[in-house]
Amino acid sequence: MSQSIVLKNKQAYFEYFIDTKYEAGMVLLGTEVKSLREGRASFNDSYCLLHKGEIWLKSLHIAMYSHGTAHNHDPLRDRKLLLEKREIKKITAKLKEKGFTIIPLRIFFSDKNLAKIEIGLAKGKKLHDKRETIKKRMEERDMKRYLK
Repeated sequence: MSQSIVLKNKQAYFEYFIDTKYEAGMVLLGTEVKSLREGRASFNDSYCLLHKGEIWLKSLHIAMYSHGTAHNHDPLRDRKLLLEKREIKKITAKLKEKGFTIIPLRIFFSDKNLAKIEIGLAKGKKLHDKRETIKKRMEERDMKRYLK
């Protein structure tokens, strides 16, 4: 199962506790897929939204394809995520609990060369939790330095 990762949302792991991860397909245009293959996307301010029983990805910036024509895509358009109904029901139930949100974690291409996105049900971290994360990261760096 080799997956070529195009983009990771590193900030998500710093800002949130990730509870559950789901793998979803995305409804994309041809120029968006070509632009993703070039690695020209950004997770800045992107989030997922549940609307009428469907999950939508908002504010994911996929740059316009460099060799596109007049039919190029809008870089910030909303994109529908493809999940099974039972997965959407689980996510809906979790979202009704206080503090949970859906965030995009990474974009990759599957074995069949389909663009996929990994989303996570997450709960926001408090300031002291973020400080602990920074402290652990520093300790791990120090350990790696001593082992070399």
